[in-house]
Amino acid sequence: MRDVLKEILGLKEVTRAGWVRSGIDAPESVAAHSWGMSLLALKLTPPHLDLSRVLSLCIVHDVPEVRVGDLTPHDDTSTKAEDELNAMRSLAPEWVGLFEEYERGDTPESRFVKQLDKLDMALQAEIYQEAYHLSLTEFIESARKRITDPALLSLIS
Repeated sequence: MRDVLKEILGLKEVTRAGWVRSGIDAPESVAAHSWGMSLLALKLTPPHLDLSRVLSLCIVHDVPEVRVGDLTPHDDTSTKAEDELNAMRSLAPEWVGLFEEYERGDTPESRFVKQLDKLDMALQAEIYQEAYHLSLTEFIESARKRITDPALLSLIS
């Protein structure tokens, strides 16, 4: 158990590949992204959704990346779903149901969390644009296309 916990905590060292590809020095980690989503969830989850479930989905959705890596649309993702599911089964079988719920996006909570994922990315892109004076509009536009909640969409400049 101790070794698995230490491996999962390794997400703090896995950098977000899209930011690396865009030339960001010292980009956020996957764990920082999950924390960002969790913070957004605490502030933005509507009362009709189960906040505990939303937070759980935020925290576990990228756990497999500690083994699979942070793949982007620019990478070969042909085996991503299978690889991530296998990693989750090995690392935290008790969270497989949450991971699959997120991946399927078939509950109100999972659909909301998928939008938080994109909102966190867009807001982080805005932060990096201001700090590094470069264009990260591809990330912001990608988020705009996938966020359907008007309240969440309004938070992107």
